[in-house]
Amino acid sequence: MAGIYSNIIRPLVFGLDAETAHEIGIESLRVGLGTDLAQRIAANQFGSKSVGEIERFGLLFANPLGVAAGFDKNAVVVNQLSSLGFGFVEVGTVTFEPQKGNERPRLFRLPEDEALINRLGFNNDGAAIVAERLRKLDRKCIVGVNIGRNKNVPNEEAVENYLASFELVHEVADYIAVNISSPNTPDLRELQRPESLHELLVALHGRNLELGHKPLMLKVAPDLSDAQISDIVHACEEHKISGIIATNTTTERSGLRTTDADRFGTGGLSGKPLAGRSNEVIKSVFRHSNGALPIIGVGGIFTAEDAFEKIAAGASLLQAYTGFVYGGPGFARRINDGLVRILNDKGFSTLDEAVGSNV
Repeated sequence: MAGIYSNIIRPLVFGLDAETAHEIGIESLRVGLGTDLAQRIAANQFGSKSVGEIERFGLLFANPLGVAAGFDKNAVVVNQLSSLGFGFVEVGTVTFEPQKGNERPRLFRLPEDEALINRLGFNNDGAAIVAERLRKLDRKCIVGVNIGRNKNVPNEEAVENYLASFELVHEVADYIAVNISSPNTPDLRELQRPESLHELLVALHGRNLELGHKPLMLKVAPDLSDAQISDIVHACEEHKISGIIATNTTTERSGLRTTDADRFGTGGLSGKPLAGRSNEVIKSVFRHSNGALPIIGVGGIFTAEDAFEKIAAGASLLQAYTGFVYGGPGFARRINDGLVRILNDKGFSTLDEAVGSNV
């Protein structure tokens, strides 16, 4: 199946512009795997039970590999993705008000680098519609909801904007991820500064207690200094945040094989070029929290070896997006089965034993 995808299907799909191909892919999943029978057949072919269930922040995950936010922004193909072998799906980023995002074209492939550049700008149906969609879904995996700030809302009003989304999705989310690190919403990354972050986390933690505790995750940028990571980790510990998602996309362009990448303009870079920096951030979070803060590692996972590097760096769960786009429907099974092989080869009896083993 991997050969069919890489040799036949992917060249056809990559002949289309990246966002059109993504929309066709989402619709193909929605229709093609839209029934229980189709999902059972897909799960039999693409699912993997070899890793086993994993408990993290009070939730039971079928396996450690999830789909990162940005792939299924509007919670349209959650169960379909689960049937392809993913242990969880993070939908969004959703905002309180629906928004169209930035002008197209806004999603670009860099095949030489096995990377993507996006400046989508939180295009989504809005928190209320996505919440209602999830409320009606008989879900088959853990579902996180990633929330962000509306583009037209200044940072001075960001707390209220996040709270409004948080309240809408709280009931239907297994966990909630707070996105303060996208490079495609003006000034959003300023919310990672200690004063702004403190105000936001105080408000979200307080409302979370009032509504009934759900795990809260914070998604951070890769373009942070070690001192900034330390400040963020300590803020998360102080305000009882359940974990950190490391990392979002990067604005860095150095070292790319694609010599004319500047023609794509601004946006966040994901995929293989992000792997090393993502691992460094994971290690930094792990060190500063003494391994006590769960980390979802994301950025540049294409192989089981890539996945293990993130686990050894300190990640206890994983997410993929770009690797899935390049790898096709058999991607999750290859990663999960490969992880079992690597763990066995290295003498680990459980995945937990490997977490942080390289730090």
